[in-house]
Amino acid sequence: MFKKIRSDIAKYKKYSGKNALLLILTQQGLWAIITYRFWNRVYESRLPLFLKNIILVFGVISQKWIEIITGIQLPYAAKIGHSFYIGHFGQIIINANAVIGNNCNISQGVTIGVSGRGEKRGVPVLEDNIYVGANVTVAGKITIGANSVLGANSLVVKNVEANTTVLGVPAVKINDNDSSAYI
Repeated sequence: MFKKIRSDIAKYKKYSGKNALLLILTQQGLWAIITYRFWNRVYESRLPLFLKNIILVFGVISQKWIEIITGIQLPYAAKIGHSFYIGHFGQIIINANAVIGNNCNISQGVTIGVSGRGEKRGVPVLEDNIYVGANVTVAGKITIGANSVLGANSLVVKNVEANTTVLGVPAVKINDNDSSAYI
């Protein structure tokens, strides 16, 4: 847990040039991430189920408080890799079953959620080094390939190839630019 928190803080430091204490005190995205990391650790622990469920009641309360003051919903059951960065706080919703890889950036207004019917119903998997622009919705049982860019205001409902940029409603591939310029 602490290793992942250090990598999250290091990424914030890289972008802002500010010291860790100042970032922890002022960055709402970091508050949400640190809260998520703590409760995810409890959720993933080997505590007896009855005890874990009692403790997680406090997790739900603290995560709801963070959601109210920051507008960021990061459920403890989601799987989020190290070096996670939230560019701006507000209106971020991530489904509890979502999987987000390492070294990913998301912007304000992003929804990563469930969609579809029957066998197509599910939640997205975002691989490593993904940049998600402002106001993007990623929904359904899809995979976003590593090093991809999801352009602002896009609706992503189909798989995205690795190392590409998609844009639009619905999102379509616009070029082979990867996320290296954004992450």
